[in-house]
Amino acid sequence: MTQTATAVPVEAPHQPVRAALWMLGAIVAFSSMAVAGRAASSELDTFEMMTYRSVIGLVVVLAVGAAAGTLDQITRRHMGVHVLRNIFHFTGQNLWFYAVTVAPLALVFALEFTSPLWTMVFAALFLGERLTRWKVLAGLLGFVGVLIVVQPGAQPLSVGMITAAIAAVFFAGTAIFTKRLTRTESITCILFWLTAIQLVIGLVACLWDGDMALPSAAMLPWLLVIGLGGLTAHFCLTTALSIAPASVVMPMDFARLPAIAVVGVLLYAEPLEWAVLLGAVLIFGANYLNILTSRRPG
Repeated sequence: MTQTATAVPVEAPHQPVRAALWMLGAIVAFSSMAVAGRAASSELDTFEMMTYRSVIGLVVVLAVGAAAGTLDQITRRHMGVHVLRNIFHFTGQNLWFYAVTVAPLALVFALEFTSPLWTMVFAALFLGERLTRWKVLAGLLGFVGVLIVVQPGAQPLSVGMITAAIAAVFFAGTAIFTKRLTRTESITCILFWLTAIQLVIGLVACLWDGDMALPSAAMLPWLLVIGLGGLTAHFCLTTALSIAPASVVMPMDFARLPAIAVVGVLLYAEPLEWAVLLGAVLIFGANYLNILTSRRPG
């Protein structure tokens, strides 16, 4: 009993540190995807990037699943939900890749952080989750943050702003379908159908006009970053959430914004807009408020 009692306090303090290390991996992976997406856009459109990303992802999922002995977990149950989930994710990811090629990276990431707020709304509409006054307050706070980022009237709405904002909505829809699938399906099953279905959708979109560009040798490393980056980022984020509370991980995830802002300044000489950072702080605050008050009665 004595050994058990002393083991818990010694091990517990290390969980946030481990979560921070996993989140560092997620931040590097997400930022690398944005940079690689910009580089690949010189030769490939977003449909082609998504298709090649799905090829790489499918190979990785099958290889890891075979090594872990989890391929037998892949089933065809709930195929309708799988298809809808991947239509939403494919659309959102295409819009996101397009946004990072035409808009400042910090602005894209700031608007992406509205996705949890949309997820909160969709969960109330489609999953029957209760919309408390705290959630309403969080939604209003996040909306104010979006207004500060976009600055309607002070500057014209750009295509990059619109696509980044819509991408966040589709990512929220993806989260709702994913939440339903995780009740019965394994991670291997979800990731397999994610890559397989999106590969089919991508091929149809690419070949619709009978012209699909093949990447040059110089482009292959960027495609590997895109293909591996998404899987790595979500694996790191999921692992961090499994070893630390969301209220601890959430501030770490927000570090993506200043990190990508620095990348934008150093690599692309993008201006550091204080309105984007201020609005993003409010959006983060709204998400964090939602997490901290999620267990309160109303």
